[in-house]
Amino acid sequence: MADTRGLEVLMAAHGYVREVVAAVPPSAWGAPTPCSEWTARQVLNHARIDQQGYGLAITGGRPDSDPFDPADALAADPSAELEEVLRMVEGAYRALPADATEVPTPLGPLPPHLAAGAAAMDAAVHAWDIAVATGQDRPLTEELAEGIWPVAEHLVDHLRDSYRVFAPALEVPAGSGRADALLAFLGRDPQWRPGASRTV
Repeated sequence: MADTRGLEVLMAAHGYVREVVAAVPPSAWGAPTPCSEWTARQVLNHARIDQQGYGLAITGGRPDSDPFDPADALAADPSAELEEVLRMVEGAYRALPADATEVPTPLGPLPPHLAAGAAAMDAAVHAWDIAVATGQDRPLTEELAEGIWPVAEHLVDHLRDSYRVFAPALEVPAGSGRADALLAFLGRDPQWRPGASRTV
């Protein structure tokens, strides 16, 4: 993979989701999240299955279950289960030919930096969902949000209109940072906390 922009963003997003999942207290996995009707456990399973999809689109095969019907259950070691998937995805992207112009993804073929960026966007936003749901002070960083913006601008409106996979974009106050603006564009209230109304 000659163009490393997307891979760098993907690695940063994977680092974020690893950090968040490792810090979830065992008692918090049943917490409600910004994702409508899903617990923190279900968001983790959704994110894990989505990442499987990105890796297996390259290497061959299908995810082990439906990401839009995620189990409300955990493996004995959720961090280890997630780690196995993230390593598979990272390996698949690192092994892409240097001259690749398109990469298969669950969303169809994309240029390499957008394909990796799409996987990064999914991992990062669900890491944020889990972090705020479980009371962690681990915000989406401005740098990671900036890296995700190109793929968000390229894909999200189409996905929202065609597949209803994001809630409508929300307004943010003038002067908001890139992270808050990205979360709002993805249909999330950047100020969401447990007990608040939830989004899709």
